[in-house]
Formats: sequence, C-alpha cells, structure tokens
Amino acid sequence: MKNLEGKVALVTGASKGIGAAIARELGSRGAAVAVNYSGSKAAAEKVVAEIEKAGGRAIAVQANVADPDAIGPLVKTVAEKFGPIDVLVNNAGIYEFGPLEAITPEHFHKQFNLNVLGLLLTTQAAVAHFNPKGGSIINIGSVVGRMAFPNGAVYSATKGAVDSITVSLSKELGAKGIRVNALNPGLIETEGTHEAGVIGSEMSEGAAKQTPLGRIGQPKDVATAVAFLASDDSGWLSGQTIYASGGYTH
Repeated sequence: MKNLEGKVALVTGASKGIGAAIARELGSRGAAVAVNYSGSKAAAEKVVAEIEKAGGRAIAVQANVADPDAIGPLVKTVAEKFGPIDVLVNNAGIYEFGPLEAITPEHFHKQFNLNVLGLLLTTQAAVAHFNPKGGSIINIGSVVGRMAFPNGAVYSATKGAVDSITVSLSKELGAKGIRVNALNPGLIETEGTHEAGVIGSEMSEGAAKQTPLGRIGQPKDVATAVAFLASDDSGWLSGQTIYASGGYTH
C-alpha cells in the first residue's frame, strides 16, 4: 500500500525500537523518510539501508532534540534534502524511574527537556517547513500519561503533558491544515525494554494478562497505527489521543 507516496516524513528517535519500525513502515508506504538519531549512527544507517533496499527513500540525520540548538539544523536538513515536510512523528523520548525521595532536578529536567520541550521545539521548527497544504503530526505518548504508576511520577508527567500539548496544538494548527494526534502505546517489546530487564519479568507477564488481546505489543503494532494517522485516510482525525495497547487502558 503506497498511501504515503510523495510525502516527506521526519521521525525523531528512529534508530531503533518503535521509531525504527515507524520509519520502515512509512518508507514502505512511499514516504521519503528522515531517520533522526542522537548517538546511534550505525543503527540509523541500517534503518535507512533497509528502507532503500525495499525501494524507498531515506536519510539519517543526527540531532539530539533535547538540545534546542540542534533542532533547527535538523529540520533544515530534511527540508533541503526532501522538500516541505508532510508528516512529523515526535517519537524521541527517555524514561527513568525512581521513588519520590530519589527525584532530583536533573532527573526531572532530563526527561522533560526531551519528552516535552524537545517535542515542542521540534514541532515549532517543523511547522515552519511544512507543506502549505497541511499535514500530520503524531506525538508518541504512553498509556502511563493516564495510568500513572508508582516510581514513575516524572515520566508519567511528561506523557500527560504530551496529551495536553496534542489537544492544544490541534486547535492552534488546524487553520494551517495540520492535524495533531497522540498515539499512546502500552508495553512494547523493544531493545530498550529487553535491556531494562522488563521483557520476561513479572511486570511484562502481568501486563500481558491485563491486556484484552493477551500479549504485549510489538513495534509493528505502533508503526501501522502511525502510518494510518500519517495518511489522508485519517483526514478527519485531529486532537485525539489513541491508545495502541491491545485494550490495556486502565
């Protein structure tokens, strides 16, 4: 299905995990994809190679979107290489957990600077280079924005902020023909969740049992939903928070 043919997409944090799956999915549907990465150059170039091998167009662009000075050059590079942007996927994010007594300003700002401020500034820069006809912005949130858990106050707060930002920006950017939606995954099996020891743990087994569809998610589950939100098929959806969680929503 080439329902994104001719569109230009920027996916932040796309060198691995959910972001990589999103980049590959958008590329397979015809979009020219900018694969943003912070430090994993080889991984990002691998994603680009996979997209190109499948007949798509892609480039890898380095930028840490927690650094405000890196965002403008990132967006400018994408626009110069591929032209006006049609799709922005704000996927880059970080999570750190700890009890209340362990929260520090560093712990707070590390997550908010990327998950919230980075998302806002990337959107700000990208909108200035969006297709005049409009487009789609997809913010990758999390079910924890609504279903906060112990030891995750700061991370959950960042994702709650993403939900609020999504609604606000949908109202602000609608006049430009730009749709803004949040896609909030549940637990997803990625390199990161494996490295954190989550996959195979009591936590992941419990999440699977509480999920009506009976399993935890895969990156592809999120990627196909993003592709729908990026396409004209979702042209009347904006300001929505959609849970990609197999029914695990509370």
